[in-house]
Amino acid sequence: MSLIESQTVTINKSNKEVFNFISDFNNFASLMPSQVEDIKITQDSCSFSIQGMPTVKLKIFERKPYSSVKMKNEDGKLPFNLLCSLKNINETQCIAQFHFEAELNSMMKIMLAKPLANFLNILAGKLKEIK
Repeated sequence: MSLIESQTVTINKSNKEVFNFISDFNNFASLMPSQVEDIKITQDSCSFSIQGMPTVKLKIFERKPYSSVKMKNEDGKLPFNLLCSLKNINETQCIAQFHFEAELNSMMKIMLAKPLANFLNILAGKLKEIK
């Protein structure tokens, strides 16, 4: 299993507030980078494409209150999971990190590691700025 992670970010919101935000894909659009196209969202799923890449179809399949939200790719071409983990610091702050998990051969990992890390870091950076 290959694991690619975002940087860890400290958010000036409680883990409960951030969990509630990321548990609803309707909020996820505000985290997406500008290169995202054709975004379609419901509360539990979203699909989008990034310039030059195939469409990604994510579905939330597990919510652990105030600690994590797990999503999986619904398209069978590249099965993967995307996890957002949260750790409480205090009543008004938490730590968040995105994790991409997939079975990747070494060539695929080399090709995808940098763009995926950049994508995950954009998500984490924008999550840090939520109002």
